[in-house]
Amino acid sequence: MLDEALGTEDFFLRNCGAAARSKYPEHFAEAAEAEAAATEIREYAPLLVPGLLQTPAYARAVCRAYQPTAPDEVIEELVTARIERARLLDDPTDPLLYTVVDEAALRRVTGGPEVMAEALRHIVGLVRRNRVIVQVLPFEAGAHAAMEGALKLMDFEDAPPLVYFEGIGTGRIDDEPTTVKCQRHTYELLTACALSPENSLALIEAMADDYAHEEHP
Repeated sequence: MLDEALGTEDFFLRNCGAAARSKYPEHFAEAAEAEAAATEIREYAPLLVPGLLQTPAYARAVCRAYQPTAPDEVIEELVTARIERARLLDDPTDPLLYTVVDEAALRRVTGGPEVMAEALRHIVGLVRRNRVIVQVLPFEAGAHAAMEGALKLMDFEDAPPLVYFEGIGTGRIDDEPTTVKCQRHTYELLTACALSPENSLALIEAMADDYAHEEHP
């Protein structure tokens, strides 16, 4: 139980059911609550811009791809929930957010060039405000330690760390110390293979300009 790991009595037990019904997919509800309580988050995103860094237009394109026949109001509810998650970045310092984004996530045109240009410029803005640290894992890095999928590590002020694994329609939180330690090592290997924050920023800015030029030649 997440309540036991975080020492939060029955907070998640009382709240995650409602969160799953009203905001988040069932497999992600508990992770969203943990994310909101974390002091540090380290995430590797292999296929898409991390949820905490998404713009509404990008999130809308992703949600529509997941549910191509859903009514517009369902998509908008999902987008609203995703953008509300990102409000934790409104705080100037907490949580610390480190992300390694695969180049594939930046190259996949999600929603069209205009949406991608906006999405990447949003990331640039967060980086330039010193709110997040972003590294790009380039194609030229070749094989790496997280070839099998995404991961999110979360640290807390007065509770053990957690790791969250996510797949298609599934998700799992694990607080087993050996597992968390192993995945922390995985993340460290990713940062070693990734571009530096400075070079990552330059690449993201250049890609944003390319998308904008593609939209308005």
